[in-house]
Amino acid sequence: MPPETLHFPPSQAALLAPYLPSTTSTTSSSRPHLTLTFATSLDSALSLRPGTQTALSGPESKAMTHYLRSRHSAILIGAGTAVADDPGLNCRIAGCASQPRPVVLDPSARWQVGDGSKVVRLAREGAGLAPFVVVRAGVEVSRERRAVLERVGGRYIPAPCEEGGGFAWRDVLAVLEREGLDSVMVEGGGAVINSLLAGANLRLVDSVIVTIAPTWLGKGGVVVSPHRPGGEDGTEPAARLVGVKWCPLGEDVVLCGRPA
Repeated sequence: MPPETLHFPPSQAALLAPYLPSTTSTTSSSRPHLTLTFATSLDSALSLRPGTQTALSGPESKAMTHYLRSRHSAILIGAGTAVADDPGLNCRIAGCASQPRPVVLDPSARWQVGDGSKVVRLAREGAGLAPFVVVRAGVEVSRERRAVLERVGGRYIPAPCEEGGGFAWRDVLAVLEREGLDSVMVEGGGAVINSLLAGANLRLVDSVIVTIAPTWLGKGGVVVSPHRPGGEDGTEPAARLVGVKWCPLGEDVVLCGRPA
């Protein structure tokens, strides 16, 4: 049975419009529009524990997520999410004109993508696009894994890494720009989200859209808690949103805002 087509009311879509990439602007930007979006519990947890897929969004906010995907040219996740969730990373909203490009940040090429991976299967069936996997320049990737992606239109893309082994966000956005991707929706996981909310990286974020589910996951979960400027003894909050809008969706609440 094919996956269910999702519907998102135009009245709700209009509330989100100020926080999404413009469909009419003709001005050029030095980088892709970056929307950070994720679902969290009341105690700011993304999942019950590392590597565990945890459903938080209700049906209405799930449809919203697919609507957001329809408004971006790329969806970005980290390798940990790809390994734990085997996500499809496609758009199932009714009337979606074009599928977003999945992008996986995988410096050490640890995601064992194969013919059975959901994102590859959807690309093969024409229900999504194949992923671009960004890896550390010089990392070894087997010929078989490269072939899996290339057969369905994806590929591995090398990028420079910082001293700690991760990517600089400006380098990631430069990769996306070179590939003709002018907007990116960052969906997770925890390390990716927290790194974007910390320090100078926050200046690269154009908007934040957070689904808050009415549940507590408890201690031991993967939480959204970026580093505070100046360390734990710092007196300033790590980040704050302005231009905030709260949108009830079913039993969830969606928070929209822009970094201050």
